[in-house]
Amino acid sequence: MTKAGSKGGNLRDKLDGNELDLSLSDLNEVPIKELVALPKATILDLSCLRLSSRPTSDFCGLTHLVKLDLSKNRLQQLPADFGRLVNLQHLDLLNNKLVTLPVSFAQLKSLKWLDLKDNPLDPVLAKVAGDCLDEKQCKQCANKVLQHMKAVQADQERERQRRLEVEREAEKKREAKQRAKEAQERELRKREKAEEKERRRKEYDALKAAKREQEKKPKKEANQAPKSKSGSRPRKPPPRKHTRSWAVLKLLLLLLLCVAGGLVACRVTELQRQPLCTSVNTIYDNAVRGLRSHDILQWVLQADSQQ
Repeated sequence: MTKAGSKGGNLRDKLDGNELDLSLSDLNEVPIKELVALPKATILDLSCLRLSSRPTSDFCGLTHLVKLDLSKNRLQQLPADFGRLVNLQHLDLLNNKLVTLPVSFAQLKSLKWLDLKDNPLDPVLAKVAGDCLDEKQCKQCANKVLQHMKAVQADQERERQRRLEVEREAEKKREAKQRAKEAQERELRKREKAEEKERRRKEYDALKAAKREQEKKPKKEANQAPKSKSGSRPRKPPPRKHTRSWAVLKLLLLLLLCVAGGLVACRVTELQRQPLCTSVNTIYDNAVRGLRSHDILQWVLQADSQQ
């Protein structure tokens, strides 16, 4: 709101001492820049301008104001930082459309006079403000409204502090939870590392034991080999295989035994006169003659040499 109406004219021409009266003019916006350039204008009358939009934050830069008249406009709100007008002592807000006041209103510690009549105020605020029909009531209105707004500000500050405390507690819980999670992860990594280390140690021990076992095995075999030669009983040599001559000799021995037995029976006993014994005796005599001529021995030796 820095634009003045076409009929605003030069503000310096309207300045009377320290009082600047812009009421009943055709201004549709508050000339903030021009007012800032007039720090001597401590009394400002902006009544009956049909102002509907709230003044901007730049308006609160007019900290030199001591008396401000905004009555008979259509203001629905005051700037949130209205409390910056710390030198303000007299404030007229008669006949606007205000419902509440900004919390920063509590910072107007110099305020001595206030008129809030004919505004659709919040019931609590309207009860606190009361009437402003004379000087005394307007002063009481300023005092009561300031106390009320200080209480509102304190309540809001407490609520803000409570929310901050809740947020801090929530942040602490989140941090504690995060720390617990990180500690759990560190413990898990530590346990996994210890398990991995134990596994590697067992593998190393197993490999080392296997290596020692392999080293002991040749020594054991070397120690067992001489023992088997000296300590154990000597094995019997395997029986030689019978040759054909050996089998023939056994057969001849058996036949000789049989023949010897028959000869004894035929020569010694009374059976010598029997026809069978006569034949046996004849064979015996022929055999004896043959042995004497070495015919049989030569035949046996030839058979053995052929094998």
